[in-house]
Amino acid sequence: MNPQAKLIFTLSLTLGTTLTISSNHWIMAWTGLEINTLAILPLISKSHHPRAIEAATKYFLVQAAASALVLFSSMTNAWHTGQWDITQLSHPTSCLILTVALAMKLGLVPFHFWFPEVLQGSSLIVGLLLSTLMKFPPITLLYLTSPSLKPSILTTMAILSAALGGWMGLNQTQTRKILAFSSISHLGWMAIIIAYSPKLALLNFYLYTLMTAAVFLSLNSIKALKLSTLMTTWTKTPSLNAILLLTLLSLAGLPPLTGFLPKWLIIQELTKQEVALAATIIALLSLLGLFFYLRLAYCATITLPPHTTNHMKQWYNTKPTNTMVAVLTTMSLMLLPISPIILAVV
Repeated sequence: MNPQAKLIFTLSLTLGTTLTISSNHWIMAWTGLEINTLAILPLISKSHHPRAIEAATKYFLVQAAASALVLFSSMTNAWHTGQWDITQLSHPTSCLILTVALAMKLGLVPFHFWFPEVLQGSSLIVGLLLSTLMKFPPITLLYLTSPSLKPSILTTMAILSAALGGWMGLNQTQTRKILAFSSISHLGWMAIIIAYSPKLALLNFYLYTLMTAAVFLSLNSIKALKLSTLMTTWTKTPSLNAILLLTLLSLAGLPPLTGFLPKWLIIQELTKQEVALAATIIALLSLLGLFFYLRLAYCATITLPPHTTNHMKQWYNTKPTNTMVAVLTTMSLMLLPISPIILAVV
């Protein structure tokens, strides 16, 4: 892709995200969402592969439908209350329609079907953008409107997302699809807590972004798109592969790694809010996710491929690892001990 065109699309993504997260008026927020959608489409379809074109088409159709629902919800609320302010969403029908629209934008169950397919049709870097940056504006809208939304609907969606995200990820062999189902599962944790403690949901999103970026960039460095490729990459970058194991365990939420912090705080908050049953169910469902992270880690570091001509060893990579990968990986592993400082800042 032309560097100038790539710069324009990247700047448009930044503009769209900034516009949505900083606006008080529904029309401005909707405009930001639309700019974001239109800026990411050329990046998804830049390879001109039929799967990439299909992914871009699916993404466009789902996001356009969700944006129309956001607009419909805000107009209905304005019609009944005379308010265009995002935080003044009070009409019950508008709240319900907005919940559906944001669930579609984020890829929450039962509106998750598009997400794994779109991620599979994109490159790893575009997949990273779709899993992190593109989720930020809808999460912000969810944060701003959380007092008006029904906790029962969000909790149901969250438990279904954690269940389906974990269950459907078990059988995958493509790393991008595994990370897509991982994203759906993590969104369940954000959705369950956003009605009770919106700041905790944002903290969860930030830490999820950090860990997912580390995994995506590591996989991009070793060019691993499927598990069979991952099995032979240990000869290329042994140290990065070893660290990838720990980053995946952090994403699974194992102590004493960073990923344990949001899960621990969310379960604690849910117990305080007297929804211990939901906390127990979602904690048990995270074991499904742990299984496929362990599977990824097993393929990356513990398994040796059969010594046949089908599995060519890759040349050892003498180039230093990207600094960004090093910083993100370190943060994905080391933030739990400084959790009091993080909580004081948030």
